[in-house]
Amino acid sequence: MPRAGTGPDFIEALARGLEVITAFRPGRPAMTLAEVATATGLARPTARRILLTLEELGYVRTAERGYSLTPRVLELGVSYVRSMGLWEVARPHLERLVSRTNESCSIAQLDGSDIVYVARVAVPKIVALAVQIGTRFPALPTSLGKVQLAALPPDELDRVLAEPTRSGLVPRWQPDRSERDAVLREVRARGWALTDEQLALGIRSIAAPLRDGSGRVIAGINVNCHAAETSVERLLEHHLPLLLQTAGEISADFARLDTVPHVAVNAS
Repeated sequence: MPRAGTGPDFIEALARGLEVITAFRPGRPAMTLAEVATATGLARPTARRILLTLEELGYVRTAERGYSLTPRVLELGVSYVRSMGLWEVARPHLERLVSRTNESCSIAQLDGSDIVYVARVAVPKIVALAVQIGTRFPALPTSLGKVQLAALPPDELDRVLAEPTRSGLVPRWQPDRSERDAVLREVRARGWALTDEQLALGIRSIAAPLRDGSGRVIAGINVNCHAAETSVERLLEHHLPLLLQTAGEISADFARLDTVPHVAVNAS
């Protein structure tokens, strides 16, 4: 549990508050006090005080059957994206890639053994992947995850993948260590990844890494499609060159962004 921190500076009350916020998940938008206490492992009086505090701060509201989050919670995630400058840098490139492929394109970053979507431009489709900013999937069976996992040192890779997923999904592809390492070696060697219905039936995508000014992989960018609409050949022959070009352009912009000096101005 997050509140089981060790260190003299660990703030248990803050950890408990974050646990309560993250207890509200898809399929569970509203919960009673008892359900929040059960989901977090907190005593009911403690859970109640936290909920009332979050309500006063505007992050929780009283719902028909207990409590639910308010849109203000999005500010926590949006602050992260804005602080990275990721959307501002990537948006025109993503929009151009979408217009050239007529497929939805996304950027995601690693968070433990999961990927979390931080930017996306979607194309309306009859059959579409339900993804929005903040959606998380297990990293290994996704192309976005593969290109980031392939960049990790072996010890860090093992540590990351040892963490349980928080996506609530069980992917179709469950490789053993040998198969996993072989796939990631191939991704590392060619510089891009393909996923063909490994996460779920019908989901097919290709991804490339995004790098900062030092060359470190900081995210992945993909083109995703439905297997019934777009073949692997179409992905590799037409979409992949455009994807690699776009990944290079975004990475170059990040490198330029890194060279901009950050000056603090005293307004007094």
